[in-house]
Order: sequence, then C-alpha cells, then structure tokens
Amino acid sequence: MKRIGVLTSGGDSSGMNAAIRAVVRAGIDKGLEVYGFIQGYAGVLDKHYKVMESSSVSGIINRGGTILKSARCEEFKTDRGQEEGLDTLRDLGVDGLVVIGGDGSLRGANALHELGMPVVGIPATIDNDVYGTDMAIGVDTCLNTITWAIDTIKDTASSHERAFIIEVMGRESGYLAIMSSLSCGAEAAIVPEFPYDLEKIGEKLAERFKEGKTDSIIIVAEGASSAYTIQRRLKNHIGFETRITVLGHIQRGGVTSVFDRTLASRMGVEAVNALTDGKTGVMIGLSKNKYVEVPFADVMEKKKELDPKLFDLARALGVIL
Repeated sequence: MKRIGVLTSGGDSSGMNAAIRAVVRAGIDKGLEVYGFIQGYAGVLDKHYKVMESSSVSGIINRGGTILKSARCEEFKTDRGQEEGLDTLRDLGVDGLVVIGGDGSLRGANALHELGMPVVGIPATIDNDVYGTDMAIGVDTCLNTITWAIDTIKDTASSHERAFIIEVMGRESGYLAIMSSLSCGAEAAIVPEFPYDLEKIGEKLAERFKEGKTDSIIIVAEGASSAYTIQRRLKNHIGFETRITVLGHIQRGGVTSVFDRTLASRMGVEAVNALTDGKTGVMIGLSKNKYVEVPFADVMEKKKELDPKLFDLARALGVIL
C-alpha cells in the first residue's frame, strides 16, 4: 500500500478535523501518500482532491467542521456512481480509503468495499446512532453546546417564570435529548424511542407550578415531534407562559472538546493501522473503552438502541418521559 485517500461525508460534526489530521499524519508516518478528497464522494467522482502534507493539517485539531468539506452526493447512491467512484480511485492509484461520517457515509464506504476497494470507516455523527460504537465523533462537543445553551436559557426562564420548549437534533435517536435532560436538570424529555403522554406531562408540570416551580425546561428530540407542536398541545395544561427555542445547526459546530479530539485522533490512527494491516470493510468503534473493528455488515444491519438504564436514571432524577 503506497497511497490512501480520506474523505468526510454527510452532516459535519466537531472532531472531523481531528480525525483527518490523525489519518494524514499516521499515513505519512507509515510512508504513505495521502489524498484528501474535497466534498466527500462528490470529490471522488469529480477527481477533486489535494495531496495532504503534515502542514496541511496543522492547527486544525480544535476546529469544528471539516477542512475537506462535506456534501451529500445522490449520484454516488447509484450502482453506476459507485462503479465510477471505484474507477476514479484506481485511476489515481489509491490503494485504500478512510471514510469519516455517519450511517449514509458508511453505506457508501461499504459499497466501495464490496466492489473491491479496501475501505475503513470512522463514525462521526452528533446523533450517536451508529451501531458498533459507544460514542461517535462529535457527540460530546454537541452535548456541551446544548448544555451551555440550556443553562443560558434557564436564566431567563426563571427570571420571567416561563416554560421553555427546546428542540434538539436527533431524527431517529433521542440520545441528545435524554443526555441533555439529565445534565441540565430538565423537567421533561420527549424522545422517539419512548411513547410520551403530553396530557400526563402537562398535568405534572401544572402540579409543580402549584408547588411553586414557576419555570420549566422541556427538551424535544426532532424525531419525536416539533417544539411548536408540543407548545400548542401543552398550552392548556401549563399555568405559565411558554417559549420555544430550536437550537438547530449551532449543535454541529464549535470548538472541539478534549474527549472528541482524543476519540478522533485514536480512531484516525486505528483506521490507518487497519488498512496497512490488510483490513477492509470495517468501522473503527469504541466499545467499553477499547477500540474495535466492527464489520460493515453489522453496522448496516443492526440498530443501535438507547440504554434502558438511561430512562431509569431520568425517572429517578425527576425527568418526566
């Protein structure tokens, strides 16, 4: 193996740059040439890349986003697009590829693997919904951002005696909502994995209002409902004003946390080691504080479930589900 490629794809998450940096420097340390493809799989199809030197990744470990950019590529979802991508990589003399991204990105990586290209994946998604890893790159930074935002909102909520309904990301996973509710002392969390009863939530919030609790924080995962729907349906159950905050894309960016910098660096080095050891069709995962190689087949076919103990913990701490 003389030349490897690296790309970031799908939604960005803080820590992607740290992973790119690790792949580039680990590759150079092993005597490899490293190509960085711009805008993910679109960059592969368009032969849009740059040769990465050690200096190319200097000073980026703390930066959110991705210096290689990211884009969703519909063409690459087709058989023809994947075959063209393989041909391009071979024309460029790329002997192996590291793909950094979430579920969709890893599916693209698996397609190239099945066509014969050595590929190793690195999970990077704020939703933390990729099977095979306890944590994905970007989750910790995202939770720190959400916690900061909610702590700030709680100041005004208590000052004006209001309930704030805060919508966080998570189309199919309530991980961000449940974890932020635990860390911020929210009154209620609404997540897609758990059936919720708004009437029950409203009644309990009203009870707390009568007991003297004149402000509340309700956290909603976007995959469970919208903050606007929750506000409309709760209007008649709460004894004080409600306001809405949709955190949106602020959750994706920001200075990368120490945990994500370390996680991304370790995963990047492990990915290069896997490629040079002849491994392919695997994702680097973190399981019980150990770095493991998870077959793409498992990543694609199995669903990551929220730990039921998180719901038990939430109830014990007074979070209404």
